[in-house]
Amino acid sequence: MAQIFDRSSNALARMSLVLTGLIVIALGVTLDQLQRSPWVTRQGQRPDQPVPFSHKHHVQGLGVQCQYCHTSVEKSSYAGIPPTKTCMNCHAQIWTNAGLLEPVRQSWATGQSLVWTKVHDLPDYVYFNHSIHVNKGIGCSSCHGRVDQMPLMYAQNTLQMEWCLNCHRDPAKNLRPTSQIYNMAWEGPSSEKPVWCSVSDDKSGKPTAQSVNCVTRDPGTAGTEVASLNLPAMPGVKPVAEAAVLPAAVSYTRFTSQRELGNYLIDHYRIRKPNELSSCEVCHR
Repeated sequence: MAQIFDRSSNALARMSLVLTGLIVIALGVTLDQLQRSPWVTRQGQRPDQPVPFSHKHHVQGLGVQCQYCHTSVEKSSYAGIPPTKTCMNCHAQIWTNAGLLEPVRQSWATGQSLVWTKVHDLPDYVYFNHSIHVNKGIGCSSCHGRVDQMPLMYAQNTLQMEWCLNCHRDPAKNLRPTSQIYNMAWEGPSSEKPVWCSVSDDKSGKPTAQSVNCVTRDPGTAGTEVASLNLPAMPGVKPVAEAAVLPAAVSYTRFTSQRELGNYLIDHYRIRKPNELSSCEVCHR
């Protein structure tokens, strides 16, 4: 009986299998890179807003604190978008006729809220609590980037699960003293710029992170700190400056690297380690 297939058919079959495998691999790599790309994550994109609000102008130029506009940043699961009244607190007196601010004035006059486009928008199935991150030593710039240098707001990070897990598996690299949460220029300690930290007694109702006090000047060489209290002048009485001497028995630990400081803060902030996060409901509700 004559052969139906030529001997070369075996080679062609092998080549087709190899080619199919390569196509599947290439397709998988392409899809993987696509879902990480700014086309999906919107990373670095500056969406159109009703008003071209500049964080650089307000934060770096005018010195407006984050909490002035985002009032619930420390006590709520979301940072909050400021109402029109917050804008009008200033713009009822300055730039009152600026064309760029016409939507703000119109919103104030009609009572209709401005429709802002969320830049940092997580999926509905993800539960993110903003307050716990702030109260546990995560600075604004760790997630949002150098907002004080952004004329127009954009997402610096992907905010994908991979990015979140990268921090939760090793939080030490991002933790900072609570006094530096809103310091956009915080870079962590180094041998040239060490940080000294001490721990006070925990108090009920007070976040554990606030029991840690960190300073950037050597408390050992600064001597005993004195707080001067100038009393008001009274008739016939010579003004006296009383001094409130702070206790000098506080023990400080010196840190010259972010890794050392982060591990120290993990222990005293009572942050759960990866092996203690056994429930998916921590993030997914």
